[in-house]
Amino acid sequence: MYAVIKTGGKQYRVQPGDTIVVEKLAGEAGDVLSLGSVLMLGGDKGVTVGAPLIDGASVAATLIETRKGEKIKIFKKTRRQGYRRTNGHRQMESVLRITGIEGAGEKAKWDGKVELMTKAEINARARGLAPRVEAAPVEAEAPKAAAKKAPAKKAAPKTETAASTDEA
Repeated sequence: MYAVIKTGGKQYRVQPGDTIVVEKLAGEAGDVLSLGSVLMLGGDKGVTVGAPLIDGASVAATLIETRKGEKIKIFKKTRRQGYRRTNGHRQMESVLRITGIEGAGEKAKWDGKVELMTKAEINARARGLAPRVEAAPVEAEAPKAAAKKAPAKKAAPKTETAASTDEA
């Protein structure tokens, strides 16, 4: 099942489990948002088009993070006058994970787990710069579990030969 929603003056085609970047929405990381501006629904029962919105349809999403977008350069120039101005702007944006779609007698829900990991953390881990927080407890438990299951092996005593000691 999919839906076409409108937010921030733009339209997005979404399915449960999708991650989208939209204009800034109010809320903290982890908040569950309900997007009610559903323009179209598509699913097993066919396509439902609103005029302009579908009554009773909604899309549930979890706010992952609010961040600044890419920098846009603004350059103004008047030729032959020595006038040049450079400026920049970074628009605020929100990252959403779509968790469910409901409307037109159908429901679709995403069964996965929403992780609130920011883009900066993902990039740092990809380059090997950030420590893996969840990996540390797993490694600490693994040796203890292995020691309980298998008894410790005794090392065989080493014997030295007379020929190897003479050469050294």
